[in-house]
Amino acid sequence: MTYLLVLAFIVVGSGWLEWGLRTRVLQRFRRLLLTLAIGALPFVIWDIYAIDSGHWWFDENQVTGVVLPLQLPLEELLFFIVVGFAAILTLEAVRSVRGRPIGDEAEAPINSEPERPAT
Repeated sequence: MTYLLVLAFIVVGSGWLEWGLRTRVLQRFRRLLLTLAIGALPFVIWDIYAIDSGHWWFDENQVTGVVLPLQLPLEELLFFIVVGFAAILTLEAVRSVRGRPIGDEAEAPINSEPERPAT
């Protein structure tokens, strides 16, 4: 349970950035899922290979006992998701504070004319 508490602390420790600095990470849910999948998938595959090869194992006293297919402990998958989520929130928070665009911001229509002050 200690490891799950650490993961929960990571979520709480970085989760406030979503609302406090308006990072809008959760509003772009598909983008978040795609980013997490791209980041986590190679490591999940690596872990599964290492577990199957006997190079990597988990102490049964340190995990909940919930094992996903291919002998991957639940905590290991949650680690990749939670740490990836915290990293994305942190990146978006820095961008938000610094006002740096990343390229997915809404652009003005090409044919629109700039607003003119009322006279």
